[in-house]
Parts: sequence; C-alpha cells; structure tokens
Amino acid sequence: MEVYQNKVTHFSSVYNKINKKYNSISILRLLTVFLCLFMLFYYIKTNDILYVVLAFLSFIGFIFLMRIHTKLSFQKQLTTALLKINENEIAYLKREKIPFENGIEFNDFHHPYAYDLDVFGDHSLFQNLNRTATFIGKKTLANQLLRLFSSETILENQEGIKELKTKIDWRQDFLALAIVSTDSKSSYDSIIHWNSFKNNSLPKVLVLLSFIFPALFFGILMAYFITSKTILLSYLTYVFIANMIILGKSFKRIQSEIAKADNIDKIIKQYSLLVQKIEAETFTSKKLIDLQQQLVFKHATASAHLKQLSELFSRMDTISNFVTATFFNGTFLFNLHVLRALLKWKEDYSEELEKWIAIIGEFEALSSLANLAYNNPDFVFPEINSEYKIGFSDLSHPLLNPATRVGNDTHFYPESFMILTGSNMSGKSTFLRSLGVNMVLGGIGSVVCASKANIHPLPVLVSMRLSDSLADSESYFFAEIKRLKQIMVALEDKPAFVLLDEILRGTNSDDKRNGTIEVVKKVIAKKAIGAIATHDIEVCLTTNEFPDILTNQCFEVEIRNNELHFDYKLRNGICKNKSATFLMQKMGVI
Repeated sequence: MEVYQNKVTHFSSVYNKINKKYNSISILRLLTVFLCLFMLFYYIKTNDILYVVLAFLSFIGFIFLMRIHTKLSFQKQLTTALLKINENEIAYLKREKIPFENGIEFNDFHHPYAYDLDVFGDHSLFQNLNRTATFIGKKTLANQLLRLFSSETILENQEGIKELKTKIDWRQDFLALAIVSTDSKSSYDSIIHWNSFKNNSLPKVLVLLSFIFPALFFGILMAYFITSKTILLSYLTYVFIANMIILGKSFKRIQSEIAKADNIDKIIKQYSLLVQKIEAETFTSKKLIDLQQQLVFKHATASAHLKQLSELFSRMDTISNFVTATFFNGTFLFNLHVLRALLKWKEDYSEELEKWIAIIGEFEALSSLANLAYNNPDFVFPEINSEYKIGFSDLSHPLLNPATRVGNDTHFYPESFMILTGSNMSGKSTFLRSLGVNMVLGGIGSVVCASKANIHPLPVLVSMRLSDSLADSESYFFAEIKRLKQIMVALEDKPAFVLLDEILRGTNSDDKRNGTIEVVKKVIAKKAIGAIATHDIEVCLTTNEFPDILTNQCFEVEIRNNELHFDYKLRNGICKNKSATFLMQKMGVI
C-alpha cells in the first residue's frame, strides 16, 4: 500500500504542475486571439502592412499554443487517470470499497461454475481482479475466468504474469491510456462491424474519374490565373458541378462505410497508443514476446497501421460538414479518395485488426492477474503436474480479509474425493468455494491463495447454489437435477474437479441420503476429483466401501462459555458436534 500512497503524492504534484501550465497556456491562447484582432483593426485603420504581419504572427502563435494546449490536456487526462488508479488501489486494500466494474453482463447461469462460485457480480471474483478499461479487456478477462487452459499455456501465462507483476509503472501507464480511451462495447462493436462488412472495391471508371476531374479543375484554375479569361470560370463551375455529381453517385457507399462509426477515429487512435505502449516495452517472457511479435505486419508496426486508419476516419468525418464537404469534394473529390483509401486499408489489414485489438485485451487481462499477484505477495503460482494430483497448503479464499482468513491444508491424493461434514456456519461452503476459485485461478495461470500448491489442471464442475427459475417454470429441485445431469455428462468426456454442496435438498431425508450416496459412487466411478459437503452422517460411511478413493474430513464447532466458537480448521474424520439445537435454544425458538 505504501507504493500506491507514494504514487498518489507524486501524481498529485505532477497534476498541479500540468494544471498550472494548462491554465497559463489557455490565457496566452486567448491573448493571441485578441492580439490578432487588435492588429487587424489597426491595419484597417492605418493601412500599414506591418499590422498584417503582426496579425499573421499572432495567428501562428495561436496555432502553436493550441498544439501545446492539446498536449497538456492529454497529459492532464493521463495524470488524472493515474491518480485515480492509485487511489482506487488504496481504497481497495483498505477494504473501503471495490471501485471496479463487476462484469455482471458476462454472467452465465448455465455455466458449470460461474454463478456458484460468484465469478461475476457485486463482490465477485471478477470485480476484485478487474483492472481493465476497454471492452475487449473486460471480455478477455471474463472469458479466461470461464475456461481452462492447457498446461503449456498455463505455464506461459505464469511466466508472463510474473514479469508484469514487476512492471507496476508500465501496467499503470497502460491502464491509464485505456481509461482515457473511454472505450465501450458500442464503440468496439462499431469497429468490428466496419471490419466485418466486406465491400467490393470501387468501379475502375469511378476511380479514373476521381483523378481526371480534379486534375481538370486545377488545370482550368491555373489557366485562368495565367490568362485571366473569364470564360474559364464558367468551365470551372461545370467541372465543380461534375465533381459533386460524381460524389453523389458514391454518397450512399460513403454513408454505409461510416455507419455507426461515431468517434471511431478517436477510439482507434487510443488503440494505436495502447499498441504502441506494448511495442515499445522490452519483455523477456515467451508469452509477452509472442504477443508483441504479432504487432508487426508488412514491415510496419500495428500502431502505425491503426494510426493511419484513425486518420482516414477523421478525414471522412468532413462529409458531415456541408460547407467543408462541398468545397473539398467540388474541387478534388476529397471524400471519394478517402473512401478508396479506407477500402484499401480494409483489404490489406482487416484480417489483422481484430487480432491487434485482441492483443490489447490479452495484456489487460494479464495485467489484472499481475496486479492480484502484486497486491498479494503471499499468494503462490501452483506447480503443474499431469498425474491427477491436487494439493494446497494454507488454502483460503482470495477475497477474504487477509487479516482474519483461516488457511487449511488439503490434498486429493492418495484419496481423490472428500466427504465433508460440519455444522452450519462452520466453514464448509467457504472451503468448497476456496477450492473452486483457486482451481479456476490456477487453471488460467494466476497465483492462488495458498502458501504452496500443486495441481493437475481440470475442468471445474460445481453444484452449490441454484435458484428457482420462474421464467423456465423450474423448481429448485429440478434445476439441481439438471445441474447434476450436466456434471455427469461432462464427466463422460474426461475427469474433472467436482464440488457438491448439500445436494438434493428438495426431497425427503431418506431419498436425499440414498440419492447422495449414489451420486458419490457415480462421480468417483467416472474418476472425478473433488469434494461433497453433507449433513448426512450415513453418507460418510461410504468411505468404508471405497477406502482408497474416499476420505472423511470435517469442520467442528465448540461451545465455550455458552457461545459457539468456530475455528474454521479442517480436521480428519466425521463431524461430531452440532450447533442447530443449541442456537434454537439460545434464541428461544425451542
């Protein structure tokens, strides 16, 4: 936290300096305008050419100050973003608030674990991890949290995240650029729509005319200045009208090309700055180097290509200004030439554009995971094995308060499936979620909340928290049966890490017990690794039938001084103490 506090102090100072310069330039810029007008007034009054020269110099000064003003404005935005980034990290680490987007739009109730493990939504895993600012960044991070990578990719990600963890200045600069871009889903969709909308090239006759008539216009104009023959002005008017007719023939084509492209030039320019930031950095890990190398195409950098595209869209915006469009198109068919350049750009680079944007998303997602590792130096990267061994030392949930969370050692070998018992509030569900969330994090190359970890990456299948689906006319019980069916089908393909919490709650006790036992037998027959939490002690007796596969573990509760005491420590064996009767008696229920 000290690093972030030092950065807040530093960027506050930088912001104040930039703001002073910004305000000074604003005043000077205004003065140059008044000076220019003043000189023009005196020229009209005295007819002295000196005042014209001074007015011209004032105008040049105004242009120069405008450029400085624009540059300072951008620096001001970046510094504000950097200041906010560090203030947010301080507030987050103090556990005052979670000032990051929660990704609720990515939630999928039919996903094997997204809803059960609180991957999205308020106080979710995504919200705690998320340090992205572009839509593609959010989307990439969300997609990563919903899938399992190969062991090779996991190790490459680990290496990349380790490197980015040390590059805090680069990560924050990159995030600040992304914040300034004000990117959104609509702007991203606009770019993808434009890129996927394949147009035929312009007719050759139209291209030929776009060169002939402007050349003819300027040829006649030059001839007029040389000869001063007024008839040439009539010819010039005819050519001007002809140019406008040619443009009219292409107007619908231009409109279709820039449809839904509001501010697209600014977004693409920011993409180019983000890509340039990646291109300029020196990386050592294979993952980051591979991503960086994909940003070179046709002997030029992706940032240069994106900058060119941004400029083309910016030029095309002139079509919406009637006066400018009439002048530029009537003289040399400006927008038609821009359209031709846009189509040529799309022909040359459309297949690369989505990849370049996706690389921005990859870096944002990896930076988010690097930030998790940086903020939690006690978290570790799990070792990866191919022997179906899963084990954690001091395992806990990464979102719990580090000052109060309790870690547990757990290993799924030699026994591969755990039957977990314990009274209500003893920590069973939190433990299962800790297992699930850390397996998800480990499966994408992130650090996990443990002092040591060794995992075989497996798909995670969970049935922990379902809700009645009124829209689908489903009861809780039927929704749970469907989820169990989903788990069994998935286990047909390959082994998985399965977590079940108090299944079959919607039926009578005998049916629930017998059903739970049969579910346990079936999942272990399909080579599943994982755990099931239950209150049915008879389910624990199944370990007698499968002693090499099943193990009993529990969380106990103690009554001290007429109060319940939970230590949240995992123990071997079956839970003996119960808390429900005690609580009801204490609260006067019974």
